[in-house]
This record gives sequence, C-alpha cells and structure tokens, in this order.
Amino acid sequence: MDIENVKSQMRKGFLEYCTLLIVRKKPSYTSEIIDGLKAAHLIVVEGTLYPLLTRLKNDGLLAYEWVESTQGPPRKYFSLTDLGNEILVELQAAWNELSGAINHLSE
Repeated sequence: MDIENVKSQMRKGFLEYCTLLIVRKKPSYTSEIIDGLKAAHLIVVEGTLYPLLTRLKNDGLLAYEWVESTQGPPRKYFSLTDLGNEILVELQAAWNELSGAINHLSE
C-alpha cells in the first residue's frame, strides 16, 4: 500500500469543503485561500486550486469580484453564494456524521 498516495487522495477529497470553509469567513483571493489550506496542512499549489475555484464558481457555489490592489494588479476575491452557504451546511453535516463514524470505529 502506498500510504502517501492514500493520504494525498484523502486531502483531495476535502479540498472543496475546506475551500468553502475558508471563503465563508471573508471574501478571499487565491493566495489567501492557499495560505489557509497550507496552515491546515492541506498542501496545495496554485495549479491545483485554480481549477477547483473555477469548478466551484461554475457550480454556483462561489462568486467573485475584481478589487484593485495597491501592491500590483487587481485581485479576484471569491465569496460564497447563497447556494454555496446551503451546500456548506450540508457538507458540515456530512463531515460531522463521517467524523463521528470514524471516531466510533477507532475507539
């Protein structure tokens, strides 16, 4: 068994949920989202995150707006839509159920 591959697949499975959790707190641009994921030890590179953000936007879970920056070009800030909030509530319930099951099994 390739344990690193299994761990990588587990992290990938949580990226959408974790990205929505980060953006829920405040509108965020890509670098802030990456920093939040890295701080949670979910190592992500921009090449992984950009397609994910596009998919979440196309699914109607995220919206974005361009904001002028004093430190370079304008930045695209992502925020949750109403649908994104609804999906996040469902994902939180699913996580609570799943983590409860795993905790039960590991006792």
